[in-house]
Amino acid sequence: MKKILAFDSDDTIVVSKMPATAWMAQLLAENLKYRDVCIISGTGFDVIYPNTVAQIEKIPGVDLTRLHIMPTCGTRYYRYQDGEWRLQYQEDLTAEQKARIFEAIETSAKELDMWTENPAGEIIEDRLSQITYSALGQKATPEDKYAWAEANKEKRKLLNDTVKARIPEFEVRTAGTTSLDITRPGIDKAYGMKKLMEATGVSKEEILYFGDKLEEGGNDYPVKAMGVDCIAVRNWEDTAYALKGIAAVSE
Repeated sequence: MKKILAFDSDDTIVVSKMPATAWMAQLLAENLKYRDVCIISGTGFDVIYPNTVAQIEKIPGVDLTRLHIMPTCGTRYYRYQDGEWRLQYQEDLTAEQKARIFEAIETSAKELDMWTENPAGEIIEDRLSQITYSALGQKATPEDKYAWAEANKEKRKLLNDTVKARIPEFEVRTAGTTSLDITRPGIDKAYGMKKLMEATGVSKEEILYFGDKLEEGGNDYPVKAMGVDCIAVRNWEDTAYALKGIAAVSE
């Protein structure tokens, strides 16, 4: 039996940047009775907490000590200790590194006509250990994000390559629905899984990972490539049905 179930966030357990449904929160809480659960995402704790963790906290009797929260691909790590969520470590970018990344993103996006003049929230967000570009702004609606992503598949790849050419010393990944994530080299979700293994003492054979971008080039693919067993999903509903089956088998 797997000791840890690990999940991407957007389009795996929630609609992009939206709260988890009561059903998803209940299913995650149910599985916490039998094993640890990890949520690893390119987003920050300020997004993961209200959208997912706070929904799980509403479930009576849930064991939050078995929940592992890894924002920004595991460059930050939170555990529930003594009644509160405590940061275990952080690996932040320097001010100089952030400035170089901001400049590379803005210059590249404007060059490729991918810079929104009236965004819904920040286009470039400082997540401390990661810088994230969101084409329409962080607060764009899921409907607008999905429409933009469908219309700009090839341009997203071009933006990725253009930014990478300007700052080759950093890791640049197409992520989320409309996003580009930039971190220090070697930082991806496989890095996060390795940090999780170090913290818990589990092996990769004891982890089951759920993600919606497990294809080569997707931001979940590094987990698959490192040899962790994975379940590919299209949306949170796929994940929910899989979790329902896993919980039933565990009883």
